Amino acid sequence: MEVMIRSRGVEFGDALRDYVERKVSKLDRFFPDIREAEVDLSVLNSRSAEERQIAQITLRADHGMILRAEERSADMRSSIDTALDKLERQIKRYKGKRWSSRPRHQVEAAELPVEEEEDEDTLEQVVRVKEFHTRPMDVEEAIEQMELLGHDFFVFYNVNTNSFSVVYRRRGEGYGLLLPELA
Repeated sequence: MEVMIRSRGVEFGDALRDYVERKVSKLDRFFPDIREAEVDLSVLNSRSAEERQIAQITLRADHGMILRAEERSADMRSSIDTALDKLERQIKRYKGKRWSSRPRHQVEAAELPVEEEEDEDTLEQVVRVKEFHTRPMDVEEAIEQMELLGHDFFVFYNVNTNSFSVVYRRRGEGYGLLLPELA
């Protein structure tokens, strides 16, 4: 497994780098398919000392599965350890779902709301742009990926429609599926 460590806003020494590499490499014993681990370490200038040290760890597996955990605390090593604990639980949950014989989730199709006007002020409100890599998958895999990441929605390339789609968790129960079409 390749481990890439990035820091934002602060430099970390070799001791912390070795700590991260040693701890992250232990995830191989739970899930040997991991090919890459990205570790982002940052320190925020915030009033709350309890949430200044941030560790975000993203794992990429051979078959396209992505797992991610983020933790904030007053101590960087504590943030790293807690994020790794979350990843271990996600791996166990993923392995349990892959090999269990549970019934499949029901997905309800929904329409995508259409905005006809774009305001320059609206464009200035975008504070983060995130690019991501994806692979073709079906709706069931997308729901599984969304659950593993702990997100409320997931954008994916739908193999059934040969276009991008979005699955999301509905407030009541179940999931929704957005199938965008050009107007």
